Amino acid sequence: MRLKVTCEDRLGLTRELLDILVEHHIDLRGIEIDISGIIYLNFPTLDFAALQHLLPAIRRTPGVFDVKTIACMPSEQEHNATRALLKVLPDAVVAIDMQGKITLANDAACSLLQQTTAQLLQQYLGPLLKGIHISRWLEQASPQPLNKKVTLEGEPYLADLLPIWLTEESGEQSLAGAVVVLKSAYRIGLHFKAMRSGDTGHFDGIIAHSPAMEKLLSEAKRLATLDAPLLIQGETGTGKELLARACHQASLRGEGPFILLNCAAIPDTAAENELFGYAAGAFGNNMQGKRGVLEQANGGTLLLDEIGEMSPLMQLKLLRVLQDGVFRRVGDEQEVKVDIRVICTTQQDLACLVQGGQFRQDLFYRLNVLNLHIPPLRERQKDILALALHFCTRFAAELERPRPRLANNLSEYLQHYPWPGNVRQLRHSLYRAISLLEGDELSLALLALPEQNSLQGLDALCEGSLDEAAKGFERLLLERLYPQFPSTRQLAKRLNVSHTAIANKLKDYGIGKHKK
Repeated sequence: MRLKVTCEDRLGLTRELLDILVEHHIDLRGIEIDISGIIYLNFPTLDFAALQHLLPAIRRTPGVFDVKTIACMPSEQEHNATRALLKVLPDAVVAIDMQGKITLANDAACSLLQQTTAQLLQQYLGPLLKGIHISRWLEQASPQPLNKKVTLEGEPYLADLLPIWLTEESGEQSLAGAVVVLKSAYRIGLHFKAMRSGDTGHFDGIIAHSPAMEKLLSEAKRLATLDAPLLIQGETGTGKELLARACHQASLRGEGPFILLNCAAIPDTAAENELFGYAAGAFGNNMQGKRGVLEQANGGTLLLDEIGEMSPLMQLKLLRVLQDGVFRRVGDEQEVKVDIRVICTTQQDLACLVQGGQFRQDLFYRLNVLNLHIPPLRERQKDILALALHFCTRFAAELERPRPRLANNLSEYLQHYPWPGNVRQLRHSLYRAISLLEGDELSLALLALPEQNSLQGLDALCEGSLDEAAKGFERLLLERLYPQFPSTRQLAKRLNVSHTAIANKLKDYGIGKHKK
């Protein structure tokens, strides 16, 4: 039970209130006094009858203006608010006393240090961090806020050390401890990236070490600034939407909206409403109306994902919008004019769909003004390992664990696996593997990749002579098996030949340690 007593500032009033509690045999748990003329009382919960006698007795006290029950004391409210704030903070926050012992730790700190709050309390924080002497900093005459790079479990963090000063009645300040905030390098990178969102590095998030991707990004940066329709083609999982967003952000419309419509996921009956919207009253009692994605994207970019799946009727309606920039909402007579840039993505060959009569030729030429083709991951071998390390770093940070190292045979296997699902398959496989990882080494078994029955590039062998085809098949076979048997003796045993013969063939074909 907690009471808020509003009263005048009179000497002895608090003692009179305490006497009333003693008279009613009430054990006081806490009292707080506000200089504005409020006294807060905390005592065990009373039944209704006892409360009926207590409240009038307090109100009859000279100088008391009002008394009422409240949910919590001011200190409790402040304490609960602080705990709630610390609980939702994504960064680790630890409070320490003058000896450097932990007196408070939020949930993020417990997760980072892999201990419960009870285990952390009264531990010294210094031994848990490498790169900083906390006790030496606290011993300074007047320690100032400090930013220091530290290492925790082998991972880099930025530690913000903030001294806690208390003001004495004399007006002098005394040091009572400090608050330490630990920020991961990954989160700092995200913050820095957000601050630079208006800069020109809109394609920095796309990893490109292979010649094919370097050429693609060079073209994309030039085409992004143009306002004509852009067609992006590529297999599923290659990152078409990521490239489209980068082109939008790098364009003059980068500050405008970016709206996506998945043409494959919307049935034909709903596609028109989704694209053009509908007028108020167009459907029974619906008097609200709705803006379609064309209006929502006005002044920005509309991304039509999997444009090859759009129905012939919707293709015809879209053609007019591209020609005139005007359309009508469903059930409306008034025309709406929009200023948008259209970017389309597809994993299909639109030219073949045009020849087969499945896609309008006039719309194809309207959309295919500017075009980009993203190569599949199997044609970007130099990007695979860089992507894998990038995803490992990212997922380890998200799962709050050190980045695992790759097993000896895993790097080679990743670069020779055909990746039918492209970057998306690589990303999902690594996320699953890191989520299940118990040690600190990522092995091939954890990736659980489906076996591919056919060797990539086998069809190309049919174009040469028999001798060329035999050598080509031999090279493909060795490239496929080497990641699983990464030594000449293991591979020789697998193929039932001498290890000397295998070593010579690996050298001839530039496989493994002999990579050219």
